[in-house]
Amino acid sequence: MASHLFAENILTPEGWRANARLAIEGGRIAGLAFEQTPEPGDERHGIIVPAVANVHSHAFQRAMAGLAERRGPASDNFWSWREVMYRFTFAIEPDEAEAIAAQLYMEMMEAGFARVGEFHYLHNDKDGSLYGNIGEMAERIAAAAGETGIGLTLLPVFYAHSDFGGAEPNNGQRRFIHDRDSFSRLMEASAKVVSGLDHAVLGVAPHSLRAVTPEELAFAASLADGPVHMHISEQTKEVDDCLAWSGKRPVEWLLENTRVDGRWCLIHATHMTDAEAEGLARSGAIAGLCPVTEANLGDGIFPASRFLASGGAFGVGSDSNVLIGLADELRQLEYAQRLGERARNVIAEPGGTTGRRLFDGALAGGAQAMGIEAGIADGRPASFFSLDNSAAPWLTEDQALDGFIFAGQVKPDCVWANGVKQVEAGRHVRRAAIEARFRKAMTALMARSG
Repeated sequence: MASHLFAENILTPEGWRANARLAIEGGRIAGLAFEQTPEPGDERHGIIVPAVANVHSHAFQRAMAGLAERRGPASDNFWSWREVMYRFTFAIEPDEAEAIAAQLYMEMMEAGFARVGEFHYLHNDKDGSLYGNIGEMAERIAAAAGETGIGLTLLPVFYAHSDFGGAEPNNGQRRFIHDRDSFSRLMEASAKVVSGLDHAVLGVAPHSLRAVTPEELAFAASLADGPVHMHISEQTKEVDDCLAWSGKRPVEWLLENTRVDGRWCLIHATHMTDAEAEGLARSGAIAGLCPVTEANLGDGIFPASRFLASGGAFGVGSDSNVLIGLADELRQLEYAQRLGERARNVIAEPGGTTGRRLFDGALAGGAQAMGIEAGIADGRPASFFSLDNSAAPWLTEDQALDGFIFAGQVKPDCVWANGVKQVEAGRHVRRAAIEARFRKAMTALMARSG
């Protein structure tokens, strides 16, 4: 039986529409009409907008939040942070990984995300050996997604080397490493995991040009019909090392040597020349931006103006998960541009609001990067959220998005993922149980890891 919602204002692919009555059946929108009046039994809301996908997450790193902000004896940077992250992975047990992921996915849903792209590379046992069930950790990710109700695009990561040119992996990477044979088996196991989870999608993630050879990159991309995600050009050292290896910059090399198209999502792509930004835009690939993590790690500023002016598309993700917030990622994206260009409303289109441009861009780009449909329209997945604008009822619809992203005046209220309401009054329906398991797991993990 269908359930019905009534929204005074709803954001559709055609723009804002008033007095909408929406039916949900079988996880999809099974009827959408406008200029209606509410009927008895309808659940009523003021503003409903489509839910956005989080295109890039390393779930286990949520457990590190707040633990990597102490300065070392020398200057800190991405590479010193990475060594801290490696050491942290040595202690995590499968049950703890599942509890951490469930806490994270719950927080994502409360923030307005209804799908996550899990860039999953915590594959192996603590000593680097394969689990007897090679898909053990992928199953834990799927279990967390199933419990929280978030949509999952699982992206098993092929990670074989420590640096460009096929360098041997180092000990800190032992929980990530596979060769072609074992990664093929991991992908087979991951396909079974995804088949047992409603609305899940399987893609693949060659980790980076540092971590796979050109031949391994082609091999990995051939293993899935779904999305292909890859870290690229996050740090200037990576650019310098790629130039030393190949004579080309990372994005430049990839575009010249790989068939990059709409299946691809290039994560970060922070350090690009104008020619690289224009080439990436022309390819149809998504730039997977993680503005909060990129700021936290001191990566740099993505060249948004050049990329968007060239027709580029983007999604946003939370990457290291140091802070979970759809509004936070979008706000940081715009504010970084303002600081870099010393201007305001940089990403907005002429005459439009910045919040609306950011939201529309992240919605469309995120859906493409996740291999799904998005947006509120008849027949599409029923994944959306309501906004509580009671603190600022004078805001118009687009201003409400600005209030959500920039001012904290408007907050996510209820969140539906694939037809199921998972968040009510800003709180996930299973928050108490999930949070209790997370606290227990963190207590044990911190006792072991220090």
